[in-house]
Parts: sequence; C-alpha cells; structure tokens
Amino acid sequence: MNHRSKKVLNLVLAALFAALICVATMVFTIPLPGRGYLNTGDCFVILAGCLMGPVFGPAASAVGSALADVILGFAVYAPGTFVIKGLMALAACAAFRAVNRNGEKHALVPVVSAGVAGEFVMIAGYFLYETALFGFKTAIGGVPGNCLQGAGGLVIAGAVLGALLRNTYIREFFPGTGSEKTKR
Repeated sequence: MNHRSKKVLNLVLAALFAALICVATMVFTIPLPGRGYLNTGDCFVILAGCLMGPVFGPAASAVGSALADVILGFAVYAPGTFVIKGLMALAACAAFRAVNRNGEKHALVPVVSAGVAGEFVMIAGYFLYETALFGFKTAIGGVPGNCLQGAGGLVIAGAVLGALLRNTYIREFFPGTGSEKTKR
C-alpha cells in the first residue's frame, strides 16, 4: 500500500472510530446520581489509542467523545472531554506500545497496561477539569463515578482488544499492534 493510500485509510478509520466512540458514549449510558453518566465510550477510546496509533487514535477519541457530550447536553464538558479523551488515547497507545514490543498475540499485560494508563488520565483529567469549573468539593464527588466508568471501560476494552489481537488480519491491518515488528 502506498503512502497516500495508507493516509486515506487512516483518515477513514479515524472517522469511523470517532463515530463509534460517539455512538458508544451516547447509546450505552447509565446516568449517575447528580451529574454525569457511565458509558461504553471509554472502551473504544482505549481501542482507538492501541489500534490507530498516537495521531489518529487521539484525534478520533477527542472528536467522538466531545461530540457525544454536546449531543447529550453536557456541552460544558466538551472542551475538557476533547483534551482528556485525546490524552487518554495517547496514554493508552504509549503504554500498549511500550509493553507490546514483540507483538505477542495473546498478551494480556499490554492490553491491561493500556487501559490502566488511559483510565488514569481520564480520572485525573476530569478531576482537574471539574476542580477548575466547579471547585474541589464538587470535583472530588465525581471521582467515584469516573472510577466506575474507567473500570468498565478497562474490562470491556481488555476483552475486545484481546480478542482482536488474536486475529492475524486485524494485527496486520492496524498500525502499532506489533505486527510490523514480526514481518521480516
């Protein structure tokens, strides 16, 4: 595949991931008492970071997540979500690549590392964002819900990514999954 075709493919996949993240965030939601909601969008943010790499993964995650906030009526969170989810995908990508250097097919450690790194960024990011917007007392009240959301995203992403990485075609199709190191 030439460079131009690969770039177009990455743009299309990033747009698809952004749409998937937006829909997963909006459709599979559980409202939390007070404010916010649990959703499955984090699963796909982690997947985007791991599968799409350090540029397209964070871009898709930022756009899809912020768009969901706007559509769901949480526009005040959209700017923070844009930054936080982009950084979350970037952290997941970095952790996944650091631990998955040899491209093992059934490696649980890279998947869990990616999820933990990404969810840590999400929890810390929303705490800082809410502290700036609403104050410390309000922000600290959001931490348990963000931890629940993070745990759910980690479990679902781990299961989905683990299954995807067992498929050789998927590993060759997406950058950063280790397949490029096994080709010689």
